[in-house]
Amino acid sequence: MMTSPTSGPVIVTRLAQPYVAIRCVVTMQTMSVAADRIPDVLSWAADRGVVPSGAPFFRYLVIDMEADVEIEVGVPVDRGVDGDGEVTAGVLPGGRYAVVEVTGHPDRLVEATADLLDRARDDGLVWDRVDTDRGEAWGCRLEVYPTDPREEPDMDRWRTELVFRLAD
Repeated sequence: MMTSPTSGPVIVTRLAQPYVAIRCVVTMQTMSVAADRIPDVLSWAADRGVVPSGAPFFRYLVIDMEADVEIEVGVPVDRGVDGDGEVTAGVLPGGRYAVVEVTGHPDRLVEATADLLDRARDDGLVWDRVDTDRGEAWGCRLEVYPTDPREEPDMDRWRTELVFRLAD
């Protein structure tokens, strides 16, 4: 069961953060294909002595809930690096973000995200996003996964942080 936030999102200011990632184009039904790439990103970083400085994440770039979802499967790193092969390097933009932590099975994140979007709209928050012919293009929209499945096998107890950048 998902524990939904009981209050509106917390607004935080985040600094720019280097990261490495693998870009994927999936659908809502094939999202697990992207999740399966997290170990690849972590292995790439470890093989090069690049230290993760936080939990793995999905960065949603372009979202069309009925078609394709373009995402990056990534991890923040301790310093800027160059990517190679299918691993790219980038910087998550600094700025103001709305953040909500939820606990529960990943299958329920669509519901938790809808709740965040509704609460933010009610609070008058404006997202760093634009509509395009391919879907919603986001400046920075993250699902951060701080729970290590090797340490907590019960998916109903996994924590996820929804971290969405606000428009300036």
